[in-house]
Amino acid sequence: MSKVCQLTGKRPITGNHVSHSNRKTKRRFEPNLQKKRFFIPETGKWVTMKVSTKAIRIINKLGVFAYLKKLERAGVDTGVKL
Repeated sequence: MSKVCQLTGKRPITGNHVSHSNRKTKRRFEPNLQKKRFFIPETGKWVTMKVSTKAIRIINKLGVFAYLKKLERAGVDTGVKL
């Protein structure tokens, strides 16, 4: 299962664990993804998406339909049929 946000495209990045003695070992920073259902009143449908918490905040601000339309105009493939 991929750890990529369907709307923002956030994905894991790499970095270092840094110990007290300043030793560095590789680690991954995972995005905070949530599986969430959204109701789109304009189409009357429920949509389930795996989105980051940042995307949830944007949806709360703009509305799910407006945000999906904005991404569609920008050419982002969200995998959601409107």
